[in-house]
This record gives sequence, structure tokens and C-alpha cells, in this order.
Amino acid sequence: MLSERAQTLLKFLVERHIADGQPVGSRALSKFSGMELSPASIRNVMADLEEMGYIASPHTSAGRIPTPKGYRLFVDTLLTIRPLQMIEHEAIREQLRPDDPRSVVAAASQMLSDLTHFAGIVMTPRRAGIGLKHVEFMQLSEKRVLLIIVATDGDVQNRIILTEKPYTPAQLVEAANYINHHYAGYEFDRIREKVKFELSQLHHDISTLMSAVVEARGKGGDGGAMVMSGERNLMHSEDIGSNMVSIRKLFDVFDQKTQLLELLDISQRAEGVKIFIGGESALVPLDEFSVVTAPYEVDGQIVGTVGVIGPTRMAYERVIPIVDVTAKLMSAALSSH
Repeated sequence: MLSERAQTLLKFLVERHIADGQPVGSRALSKFSGMELSPASIRNVMADLEEMGYIASPHTSAGRIPTPKGYRLFVDTLLTIRPLQMIEHEAIREQLRPDDPRSVVAAASQMLSDLTHFAGIVMTPRRAGIGLKHVEFMQLSEKRVLLIIVATDGDVQNRIILTEKPYTPAQLVEAANYINHHYAGYEFDRIREKVKFELSQLHHDISTLMSAVVEARGKGGDGGAMVMSGERNLMHSEDIGSNMVSIRKLFDVFDQKTQLLELLDISQRAEGVKIFIGGESALVPLDEFSVVTAPYEVDGQIVGTVGVIGPTRMAYERVIPIVDVTAKLMSAALSSH
């Protein structure tokens, strides 16, 4: 546990760094934090915070910056949320008119981007009635298999699976034929139920591959579409716009979509706002980015997720209420449709 003094200094350091993007030194903390501590005392506290992994020292500066661990503590226990002004609240409500559910989703994504200047993202409601049309397995190497799932609505999902043992092309064809014969036409939720009872009775080779099919569709696979706006805003962020390696990695995540859908699917099960900071989630494993999400409802049932993707150094006290209010107003707009 951090002392109250250490928490106060960490809070000020994070807020100061978010505001101006510069490393924060002991002199600035001594001058502006309002605490009657000498620079030497503050340096000692900062050394402790650095040793515990909450702050780090860039090579080019004597000041400190927060680490993802420091941001996490700040968001969880030290952050003071700034409620949206009434005019902002009403502007969001005005944009989310319940005339057409599709326009509500698109408007929410664009508005999240416009209000935060980051990327706005909305996972549309989970689609009911989607079933399996057929699957294919293709050998890539000794223990790497490409799984191709075609759904009854024409959606195609590709996923590389790693197997414990090598499969011959003939075994992969046999497994695909078995799955297509016994499970084609079933909705994916129904397949999951059947597989729970039938896996133990299946031949091991087929049960392993069948499990891969069920798992693949469980990870965001039968959710709705993902609508995203403002991805290019991230290229203009002063923190990450010049780091083309990180930008390329993030856009790879955007292109593949599967990882983001998994993260949004996890967020859908949470109560209220959920925050993934700087690579905490293996689904978006980039230290430079954070994701703020909240689930939305239709007639009392959670059906999707809204969120913002931005740099780890974001104004969380503003982004969090924007995401939260957008989710609640989306719920109201779609439930009244």
C-alpha cells in the first residue's frame, strides 16, 4: 500500500504529465503540488514509486513519467471524474436519435471520435439465428492449421490454430466432413450446447478440431459488426503519431478485428465502464494505447459495447464520462425504437 503522501504525489505527477506530456521533476512537484515537502523528500518518494514500478525515468530527462502500472493505480483509486456539462450531454442525446438503429450505431462511433479526438468504436448487437454453413481445415505447417468458418449469413472467419499433434491433409478433410455433416445448419449457441455433451464421445482427432471451431466462434465470432471512426486521429497524437512501429501494429489489430471483437465481447460482460491500460490486455498488447469501454442495452438486455481507443496518456477524467454517457444514451435511443 502506498502512503497518502506517495498517492498524492503520484496523482499530481500523472495529472501534470497528462496535461503537458512532459516528464515531471521533483522541483515541479515541490512547487505546484501544494505539499510542504522539500525537493529532497519528494525525490525520495519518487525513487520509491519508481522502484515499485509506478513511474519511470526517460533517459533524456531527470523527470519521471507514469508507467501503465502507475496509470492503472491512478484510474482505479486516485482519479477524479469530471462530469459532462449539460450542453455536451444534450448534444450527444441529439445525435443519437432513435429513428434507425443503424444510424444510432454509426452516429455513436463518430461522436465518440469527435468528442475525444481518438478512435471511436461500437460493437453492434449480437446477431441471433446465425448458424454454421461449413468449415474447412488447411494445413499450414506440421502443427499449424488454418481454420475457415463460413456462417449461414455468408460471414467468413479465418483463424490459425496450433495443434498438439500433426494432422495429415486426409485427417483434416475427414474432420471437416464430419463436422459439416453433423453440425451444419445449427446455430452456434446450439452447437456449443451439443458439443459440451458430445466431445467426450467424439474421436480425439475430431474433438480437438471441433473445440477449435467452437472457441473461434466464441471469441467475438457471432457478435455483430464493428463500427469504427477516427482511426487516423491516432496518427496525429503527439504521443504516438511519430512512432510508426506502434501505429502499424495498432492498424494491424484494426484490420484483423478479431482481437478487438474479443476485447469488446469481454467488456460486454462488465458492469459499467471498463478500462484496459497500456497492453494490460493480451488482446491489444501495446503499451502506448488504452481502451475505455462500456456496454449498452436494448430493453434491459446488454447487446453491445461502445468504446474509445487512444494513447495511454489520455484525459481519463473526460473520456470515461463520454463513453459512459454515450452507452446510456444509446441504450435509451435503441430501447425506445
